[in-house]
Amino acid sequence: MAEIVDFVNRGAAAITPAVAENVVRALPQWKLEFTQIYEPLFPHLGSQLDFLANAVEDAVEGAYKDLPFYAVAHAVFALLYAHKKVGIIPDAVLNLGRADDSSVVRAALIQNEKAFAIYAASQDIEWGKVTSQP
Repeated sequence: MAEIVDFVNRGAAAITPAVAENVVRALPQWKLEFTQIYEPLFPHLGSQLDFLANAVEDAVEGAYKDLPFYAVAHAVFALLYAHKKVGIIPDAVLNLGRADDSSVVRAALIQNEKAFAIYAASQDIEWGKVTSQP
């Protein structure tokens, strides 16, 4: 997992407020795409992506101002990565296509667990339901 964490950290370092704003504009469509994810091996991926999308929207639009930008950047990178159809493992690969997406999302959640747990509480979301499991 250390390699994935490094990958996510490098990707998040390239995220600027302008990139985050562009992602927010695309999120309504992406959220629809994320609801169509059915991966029995990664049952939490869709809800994790929805959580990250909501956190990014709230932070970028100013509805929630206490999420550190490094957490926003990690979330934006994870959303961008999950939206791409070709990643480390192409999404079309049966049973494994979302493994890399799940790993990237989990790395973003785990590295920013405290900040996201506080955000979840502010939104009346039970953090335990936003699992860092695949």
